[in-house]
Amino acid sequence: MTHVVVTDIARADAATTAALAEFGSATVHEALGRLGYAGSRIRPIQQGTSISGTAITVRVAAGDNLMVHAAIEQAREGDVIVVVPVTDSAYGFIGELMATQMQTRGVRAYITSGGVRDTQELRRMGFPVWTAHISSEGTVKDTAGSVNVPVFLGSAEVRPGDVVVADDDGVTIVPRERADATLTAARARAQSEAAKRARYRAGEISMDINRLRPVLADLGVQFVTQAEYDRGGR
Repeated sequence: MTHVVVTDIARADAATTAALAEFGSATVHEALGRLGYAGSRIRPIQQGTSISGTAITVRVAAGDNLMVHAAIEQAREGDVIVVVPVTDSAYGFIGELMATQMQTRGVRAYITSGGVRDTQELRRMGFPVWTAHISSEGTVKDTAGSVNVPVFLGSAEVRPGDVVVADDDGVTIVPRERADATLTAARARAQSEAAKRARYRAGEISMDINRLRPVLADLGVQFVTQAEYDRGGR
């Protein structure tokens, strides 16, 4: 089957998915073993928004948003629509009208390696978007694609039903079958960071807390006075 719309996808557990939003994309990326980050090209059009949801994936032709319309029909509350053009495509695949449909259906966000437009309106209506491009140029509706098949959003593979975590730092994808373990690891990491934060506020520094002095020594890094450095540089 070349082009399909898969209608009955399995999704990650809703409670686990919602809980991952608390930790943000960077912590979740670390908790996942430094995996799942979509890359620095996918950026938010708003600030101060953190979301998580289950992926509805969309593979589209360059400059053609036909399959995004098909994906909206498949979306339900708590989903995130993830749109990946088959080639880099700086078109406005969606704007305020399509976002209105998504928001009404309970879609949490729209994420794409393509582009969007109507960004002022999207921010005004409170519909979160992460995108590689912002463009006034619109699309056509002529070319078949697929909905709910595996896609690559930047460097991250996204399968339908995977968890999408996004905030000001970018987008991280958590495989559906690893969502529970990642949540456990994220909670442990957050607790560790809270303990370190308290020690930093008490005056300790990361060189000591993280035992970095032996690392520097093993790498041959020397601590010298200015006079010693000046003498060695002559």
